[in-house]
Amino acid sequence: MAIRERRREGSDNHRDALEALDRAIEDLDWTVPPPGTRAHGFTAPSGMLASISLGDPAHPRAVLLPGATGSKEDFVLLLPLLQDAGYFVQSYDLAGQYQSAAAGPGENGAYDYALFVADLIAFLEAGPTPAHVLGYSFAGIVAELALAERPELFATLTLLGAPPEPGQAFRGVRWIGRLSHVLSAHRIASLIIWGIVTNTNKVRAGRLALVRMRFQYTSRRSLDDIVALMKHVPDVRAVLATAGIPILIAVGDNDLWRHDLHRGLADRIGAEIRVYRTGHSPCETTPHQLAHDMLELYARGATR
Repeated sequence: MAIRERRREGSDNHRDALEALDRAIEDLDWTVPPPGTRAHGFTAPSGMLASISLGDPAHPRAVLLPGATGSKEDFVLLLPLLQDAGYFVQSYDLAGQYQSAAAGPGENGAYDYALFVADLIAFLEAGPTPAHVLGYSFAGIVAELALAERPELFATLTLLGAPPEPGQAFRGVRWIGRLSHVLSAHRIASLIIWGIVTNTNKVRAGRLALVRMRFQYTSRRSLDDIVALMKHVPDVRAVLATAGIPILIAVGDNDLWRHDLHRGLADRIGAEIRVYRTGHSPCETTPHQLAHDMLELYARGATR
């Protein structure tokens, strides 16, 4: 099956306008949610998850799932774009992350795939389904596993910078791939934290303040466990290929994983792929282009 990549889909003028809007984004306080956002707690199998909602609950639903070291605030720029297009948008911090730090498996348990998948399924079941689901980075694996278990809950799936290979996911990461086989999960997590805190990606001051502040709350044990999970990613590609819903792979041209790996996954599962001029975080740096492509995906999901 051929890869369907449409980096310049639609008119060049429209795509250029979206790129211009993204370039014009100024630094901001990432802790301030979009106007009209409602903060609330959700009682999940792992505990209380910090959640937000924006838009009319009667509208079609989109659920955006942040990854490890992240939080719902990663979608501050994306949320209002989807709401303005007529969607009810929700997000929550994963168990162990930021304001959901107290949620987890208990003192002697581990943050495993079953925990994260159960939380997502419970969250989806608590509102209208099927929903449009986005999984960012590690959360892309969680979303894939939830789709494999409960496909009726999904209208579409967006994999945003998600690991493109099963098994030892770090082997394809640009800067740590060769060493990832011999480094412990704890050491890899330490390197990830170091890279974020020292601002190796050169993010702006407002963004840096948020990502540094979150580490004051996020459970270090949860990060170690998530990295260990990413060394053993289940292979659900056959399930994704036959899921019967539109799937979008959205990545930056300087993503953590090589392009050929993302394109290989798209080819294998019959997904669309979009590539943006950015790094691992299109939701932060190219939200207008990402929202445009997600809305096209949603339209395909509504007519399937």
